[in-house]
Amino acid sequence: MATEPIPESERRPITRSTVRRVVGFFRPYKLRVALTLLAIIVVAVIGLANPYLLKLIIDDAIANRNLEKLYLYVGLMIALPILTGLIGVGQTYLNTVIGQNVMRDLRNALYGHLQRMPMRFFTATRTGEIQARLSSDVSGVQQVVTDTATSIVSNLATSISTVVAMWLISWQMTLISLGMLPIFLFFTYKVGEIRRRVKTETQETIADMTSQVEETLSVSGVLLTKAFGRQSREIDRFHGLNERLTDLQIRQQMVGRWFFMIIGTFFSITPAIVYWYAGVQIIGGNAALTIGDIVAFTTLQSRLFFPLGQMLNVQVEIQVAFALFDRIFEYLDLPVEITDREGAIALDPNRVRGSIAFDHVYFRYPDAAARPGSVALALDGAEVAVVHEEPIHAEAAAEPTPPFGLIDITFGVEPGQLVALVGPSGSGKTTIALLVPRIYDVDSGAVRIDGIDVRDVTLASLGATIGIVTQETYLFHASIRDNIAYGRIDASMAEIEAAARAAAIHDRILEFPEGYDTIVGERGFRLSGGEKQRIAIARVILKDPRILILDEATSALDTRSERLIQAALEPLMQNRTTLAIAHRLSTILAADLILVIDRGRVVERGTHAELLALGGLYARLYRQQFGAGEPEAAPVMAASGGAPGT
Repeated sequence: MATEPIPESERRPITRSTVRRVVGFFRPYKLRVALTLLAIIVVAVIGLANPYLLKLIIDDAIANRNLEKLYLYVGLMIALPILTGLIGVGQTYLNTVIGQNVMRDLRNALYGHLQRMPMRFFTATRTGEIQARLSSDVSGVQQVVTDTATSIVSNLATSISTVVAMWLISWQMTLISLGMLPIFLFFTYKVGEIRRRVKTETQETIADMTSQVEETLSVSGVLLTKAFGRQSREIDRFHGLNERLTDLQIRQQMVGRWFFMIIGTFFSITPAIVYWYAGVQIIGGNAALTIGDIVAFTTLQSRLFFPLGQMLNVQVEIQVAFALFDRIFEYLDLPVEITDREGAIALDPNRVRGSIAFDHVYFRYPDAAARPGSVALALDGAEVAVVHEEPIHAEAAAEPTPPFGLIDITFGVEPGQLVALVGPSGSGKTTIALLVPRIYDVDSGAVRIDGIDVRDVTLASLGATIGIVTQETYLFHASIRDNIAYGRIDASMAEIEAAARAAAIHDRILEFPEGYDTIVGERGFRLSGGEKQRIAIARVILKDPRILILDEATSALDTRSERLIQAALEPLMQNRTTLAIAHRLSTILAADLILVIDRGRVVERGTHAELLALGGLYARLYRQQFGAGEPEAAPVMAASGGAPGT
């Protein structure tokens, strides 16, 4: 799957299908488009009146010394521009409304499509690149959509009507005026191709710069650069990208300027050639031409050169715009891999029993780069933080490279049970958990909830049924109230506070000067790790899911925060089916079933006592963590009906 911009050599040409696709965004506004086109044509036709009024003033009113006709013609020359100005204001309003609505639809389509993209797209794509497509690329085509499309029709109508009027006066002078136009059109096309390439490079550089700004000027990025003393390096990187962007933008503005200067010069001297030809004809006794004809023709000629020059530049702008459309359509064309099947079932969260079954599940990541990375995904009030895991055990590190997937995973979880997943880092525990809410889809086999394949369930109802708490908490740059309420948008303040009390964070929230209105900062950076985690737990408590997935929520915390969070998790786990990924074995001693995962397989299963007696991988991990002694006394995550143990 391509995530980087398509190379220019492979970029699709401007074809009819591409044009139809762009036009398709205008289809919902076809009535307004028709009114705009009608206004443009009316203005173009009215604009032809002035040159003929000049001819009539000279050849009729003045030549015949007729004051009544003079007043009439002059009055019309005053009234018609006022009329066209009023029509132009209405046309500009319609054009702006159409253009802005098309931009809105384009942004909505792109954002909605990106929301449905699989996780592996986001693990392989820089956030700054995505932001560039949504912001600068769409903004780049905005001028084309709002101005250029109308300009094409307006200039085309003006040019055609003017050429016809000029031809009726003198076809010979018309040919003189337009003789060099085909040559100019050819070279303009070539200039447009060059500018299109430069524009593509410019947008890619903007994407690089956006990515660096997003990565290094975030709270975490600034902390990292300061901690490692890399400010100068990042400044130099930014200077390099900024210098490249400046050079590209200068090139973009200057490409073809000499050519357009020659065109402008030609348009300026052409009237002199016309005057010469007309003068020779009149002096030679050609009665077909009058002084009024010459004035009308040169007026029409000056009226023609501006729209022609605009159309030559528009042709260049269109090629540049299609370079941006290519980048937008590149994302819109990416396949959505995980969708609702036809006839998918909507689970009722209030009626779900909560049994989970893995039936001979096989799964493999397309490549190593697509494994879960440091990417977080909001899932209906629960955040899925996918943490890249490095091997920490000598035995695992010495073995061949793991398959980056799962092999024949089969197990069942009864409603209300706690099942713990244990194993070396990188063994596949997080992958197993992410298959339940369909963050990924199995390659073969099935994952079932209450006997129903999750692929036959709507994604919305699946998200409403499952809650997830992870060790890397993601909070929005919003108030504490808003972050907790993300679990259930329509929750009352009393319900939010109740969830916070259950998560043992309510009293701490009240200690902040703004209380629940406290802004947590980017990714919750103003809060401690334990505070963020308890807010995340409150968010899931408020959601009240039937199935709970815990990706070791306490492994990175101090002992006090760990005990607080373990205490907050106990009410959360009551009467829910829980799938817990554990790094600290002290947290899962009371599990109904422990699955030991190694290199994508379930290698051992049983209770804590049974696995210790087995003397296999679980016992080895247990001894590595606690040595010969017993684990320190600490509250544990008890299953339904269980009790805290040590």
